[in-house]
Amino acid sequence: MRVFVAGASGAIGEPLIAELLKQGHSVVGMTTSEKRAKVLENQGASSIVVNAFDAEAVATALKQSKAEAVIDELTSLPKDQTEMPQYAAGDTKLRIEGGGNLFRAAIAVGVRRYVQQSSGFFLKAAKGALADEDSPLDVNASPGIAGSARMYEALEHRLFQSDAIEGVSLRYGFFYGPKTWYYPGGSAADMVMRQVTPVIGDGQGVSSFVHIQDAAIATVAALTADAGVYNVVDDNPSPQSVWFPAFAKFLGAPPPPHMTEADARATAGEDAVYYATKLVGASNAKAKRVLGWQPRRLEWLQAG
Repeated sequence: MRVFVAGASGAIGEPLIAELLKQGHSVVGMTTSEKRAKVLENQGASSIVVNAFDAEAVATALKQSKAEAVIDELTSLPKDQTEMPQYAAGDTKLRIEGGGNLFRAAIAVGVRRYVQQSSGFFLKAAKGALADEDSPLDVNASPGIAGSARMYEALEHRLFQSDAIEGVSLRYGFFYGPKTWYYPGGSAADMVMRQVTPVIGDGQGVSSFVHIQDAAIATVAALTADAGVYNVVDDNPSPQSVWFPAFAKFLGAPPPPHMTEADARATAGEDAVYYATKLVGASNAKAKRVLGWQPRRLEWLQAG
């Protein structure tokens, strides 16, 4: 299959391009940098340098690619996790406006399938239950979380509003692995090493992760599976009180400090408290069944 990948040089881009090529697909990677374009070409993909906000250029590039499927991995995220509040507006603008240009162009040129990056961690579920693909995004969460949830909700609404294209929404868990925040040398790992990130309250918020390579494998499988929504997360949804100390041990860091919800709210804000105490994990049963996908065990739990 001829596949057009937008955001081809992001965190998931390199393993995704590699997996697509490994499975015999022809790939055109879209990036904004000549330097990154050469990296894509060195991997064996074709490349094109296009600004997603240039609707005409996006449409021309997609038409020339003769793509049968588009994978939209457009993001604008910082290397340092602590800078996310400053990046949030630009990230949303890129995904909504730039992604909108890509989506409309895909319909206009007759692309058959559109695969959209979404979120598997800002979901709502009954107390004590894991979120499934019918679970809504938590648009009434703490301010920053709610803003992200509304963005993902808008992406999914756009994706499924047209019968002219097959939509697949991949609700990824938190990425870990090479070139992610949750990897030795990454910003989240660095904060754990410096003991600046605490377990908050009882740490009952449940996080779902996915290794970046496993996410790439699931994404390629989604090109030929039934259209719809899939939670692309591993088998180990864990409360902060479990995964966070295990992550610290995996990194060789001291056990993380603890902080009350009240103190965390006063010093770090509502979003930090939400992450630690209100996140719900997600079920991957559908992705495993339909995609024939088997993710690895969460690395630092396995190490423990």
